[in-house]
Amino acid sequence: MSNSVTVVGPNFCSPCPVDLKIVSKGHSVRDNFAVTDVKGNIAFKVKGTLFGIHDRHILLDANGNPVLSMQQKIMSAHSRWQVFRGKSSESKDLLFSIKRSSMFQIKTKLDVFLAANRKEEVCDFKIKGSWSDRSCTIYLGESSNVIAQMHKKHKWFGKDSYMVTVYPNIDYAFILALIVILNEINYSPT
Repeated sequence: MSNSVTVVGPNFCSPCPVDLKIVSKGHSVRDNFAVTDVKGNIAFKVKGTLFGIHDRHILLDANGNPVLSMQQKIMSAHSRWQVFRGKSSESKDLLFSIKRSSMFQIKTKLDVFLAANRKEEVCDFKIKGSWSDRSCTIYLGESSNVIAQMHKKHKWFGKDSYMVTVYPNIDYAFILALIVILNEINYSPT
């Protein structure tokens, strides 16, 4: 795919594929969620809320600077999440939202809508696959254009670990936010 996809910022796009390793001690982001590059260097951390009405997580860069705030909407039939620029949803700088394609699912199917897509008649991105196998693919809209893929899980010393390959010129902070929310939706009791 020759076009670039920039949602969070051009500084998160690379002309080469980007492989990220995601390691979690437990099922939820609250259980320590770290993202490294293939050399083992910390690329991102995800900080979750421990208590509160909303499930909310903050994506931090390697230096600890807030990049995105991800918040689950209360009373959402399709497990809708909203993602804002920076540390807090109070910034009102909504970048995108993500929700289940249908309320009940056997296979994973999520729709992603950019903030400018207010009517939400057609999704801007789609996630399909098998969460239990950690084998999901992210597509550009309803097309067959793949922009990222999550690879099968591995267990190392009691930690859940899987890889995400982000295709060239695709915003990897955006893809990582999708993966974090995908994780939370699939481990959520709703």
